[in-house]
Amino acid sequence: MNQKTTLVLLALAVITIFALVCVLIAGRGGDGGEASQPHYCPSGTPSVQPWTHPGQNQLFADLSREELTAVMSFLTQKLGPDLADAAQARPSDNCIFSVELQLPPKAAALAHLDRRSPPPAREALAIVFFGGQPQPNVTELVVGPLPQPSYMRDVTVERHGGPLPYYRRPVLLREYLDIDQMIFNRELPQAAGVLHHCCSYKQGGGNLVTMTTAPRGLQSGDRATWFGLYYNISGAGYYLHPVGLELLVDHKALDPAQWTIQKVFFQGRYYESLAQLEEQFEAGRVNVVVIPNNGTGGSWSLKSQVPPGPTPPLQFHPQGTRFSVQGSRVTSSLWTFSFGLGAFSGPRIFDIRFQGERLAYEISLQEAVAIYGGNTPAAMLTRYMDGCFGMGKFATPLTRGVDCPYLATYVDWHFLLESQAPRTLHDAFCVFEQNKGLPLRRHHSDFISQYFGGVVETVLVFRSVSTLLNYDYVWDMVFHPNGAIEVKFHATGYISSAFFFGTAQKYGNQVRENTLGTVHTHSAHYKVDLDVGGLENWVWAEDMAFVPTTVPWSPEHQIQRLQVTRKQLETEEQAAFPLGGASPRYLYLASKQSNKWGHPRGYRIQTVSFAGRPLPQNSSTERAISWGRYQLAVTQRKETEPSSSSVFNQNDPWTPTVDFADFINNETIAGKDLVAWVTAGFLHIPHAEDIPNTVTVGNGVGFFLRPYNFFDEDPSINSADSIYFQKHQDAGSCEVNSLACLPKDPACAPDLPAFSHGGFFTN
Repeated sequence: MNQKTTLVLLALAVITIFALVCVLIAGRGGDGGEASQPHYCPSGTPSVQPWTHPGQNQLFADLSREELTAVMSFLTQKLGPDLADAAQARPSDNCIFSVELQLPPKAAALAHLDRRSPPPAREALAIVFFGGQPQPNVTELVVGPLPQPSYMRDVTVERHGGPLPYYRRPVLLREYLDIDQMIFNRELPQAAGVLHHCCSYKQGGGNLVTMTTAPRGLQSGDRATWFGLYYNISGAGYYLHPVGLELLVDHKALDPAQWTIQKVFFQGRYYESLAQLEEQFEAGRVNVVVIPNNGTGGSWSLKSQVPPGPTPPLQFHPQGTRFSVQGSRVTSSLWTFSFGLGAFSGPRIFDIRFQGERLAYEISLQEAVAIYGGNTPAAMLTRYMDGCFGMGKFATPLTRGVDCPYLATYVDWHFLLESQAPRTLHDAFCVFEQNKGLPLRRHHSDFISQYFGGVVETVLVFRSVSTLLNYDYVWDMVFHPNGAIEVKFHATGYISSAFFFGTAQKYGNQVRENTLGTVHTHSAHYKVDLDVGGLENWVWAEDMAFVPTTVPWSPEHQIQRLQVTRKQLETEEQAAFPLGGASPRYLYLASKQSNKWGHPRGYRIQTVSFAGRPLPQNSSTERAISWGRYQLAVTQRKETEPSSSSVFNQNDPWTPTVDFADFINNETIAGKDLVAWVTAGFLHIPHAEDIPNTVTVGNGVGFFLRPYNFFDEDPSINSADSIYFQKHQDAGSCEVNSLACLPKDPACAPDLPAFSHGGFFTN
């Protein structure tokens, strides 16, 4: 080998070594240690964009902090210096209980959205407690225009036909605190001996907590509440630890010093007072069950007893999110809608459009009810109407990766409730796209011709969660690529329990020592303002029937032939279907327009519900939840019937502020603007597996809104997510099958934001 050749080979070797070193360095961190940052997928979690100019559609956006502050300042100025801070108000004070968005009239909203008329005035609705007036009352005031209010209008008589009695008002936190102070400081010391024996009681009762029930009495005008006492288990659900003591507190008087204990229940027996209970105990006439206080450990804690395992599956967006959130408006390639949260009624969406066409003006939760049974007074009396407590008021921050996918888009909510200043609930809503792991549709053909076609089911989800005392409700509105909308809720959280004694097993199952999981029903009511092809809609009911038919080609034989039955429903009475009764399997709202095949364009309402029996109509409180009589009812839409329930129904269910049954008065529903009212629910008999928590599995109900001849064909046929290939094609080719492109695309890692939590409100 000559010298020239040797030099050339040496040079090539040096170049090769240099190149390898460069590759090695490029693959390492700058200090030669850690690997360099991976290539991240684009726009993992898009930030929520605020409204940027007045022309944008914010008709349905909840009030901003600035608007809430402006309303409070205006009301404080107009109502005078006697206003107390609701956080500290006593029953004899005047205070502003709540401020939230006053929804615009539908006609004015549509004129703006569809015909570019000026937007209706943006207004707020304030609920004011006037405990300091000669005749204490509750007043509703509309304040506007926002953001700079100049007027307020008393709408109480207009909406409710008269003044609202003061005893109907929701209970303020201050009132609960005053009741606790009365119980622990004034009353419990009278039974210190028996309580120390059963429940490790010490002066002040720091190891005990109270839990409210409702309704508060047995007739209009009452304000007397049964409170159950439980061990105060820090960091775990005290709801599972009743000590067997329940107190009936009369708190109707405006002066808390005049509140009294009307009745005492202790471990199966009733007493006139705590003093009488103590006297009977000292005389040896009370059989006391000692309730162990087992502290924070045990099966009632939500803290896992095992270390973390491998990370669960994670969904991410390899090419960025396919939807956007701007203010309160969500937009995807298929769907647009505006969202909000009623302080009392809960989640709601408006102006829902698929491929640009409005399907519904409003879909909103109205009320949620839990009706209990038991052999203790608190259990047997309880009918929680959660709208009174507030499904928006008690919305909770959504925990990233548990309540919603880690990479969901999270949105804050501003509110003014029992306070002089607005507050912010961080991460109150989430919006995300979800691969369901299920084909929306598919077909594999091996006959005549060989091909495969299908599309994955990818949905857009809007979610919020409310925690009402012990129960957590997950509220979902799900948008499918074929034009269907799914509305559902799941119940989780802790069960409510009672002291186990006597015939307790008639009312549930024993779930731990001395503890009964009490039977109850969950029901939710929804307003569905469908606008199918416009405002004029008709209601159709379709089902099936077998008809005896002579066989045409063999007349001596007969068959039972299946055929469709069709009926147009003319009145509200015809379109009100009692819960548990027969109802058509296909019920849909249709327009006067027809599709290509001559059928009226329609949207079907399909319920998925296992509701327990409704409260009997001879119950004194049934009228407050008379919507529970019906699994589905369709009525004319009226501005005077905006809601099926009221925040005031809970504390006076005997003379309800809103009685939904009054909406159904046999008016025509042919060619009118219609609202469907849907009930979904289930029966829950608590069992051992509800400890520590009720799971969502099997505890979800709701309904679908499905296109029924609304289109000429399935609109998802044109989905960009579809795939199709034939036998002679190379299914592994990126040009033939978009899924085949995935292995060929540059790999990216999801750009995960740091974990955060919206925090806890301390009262």
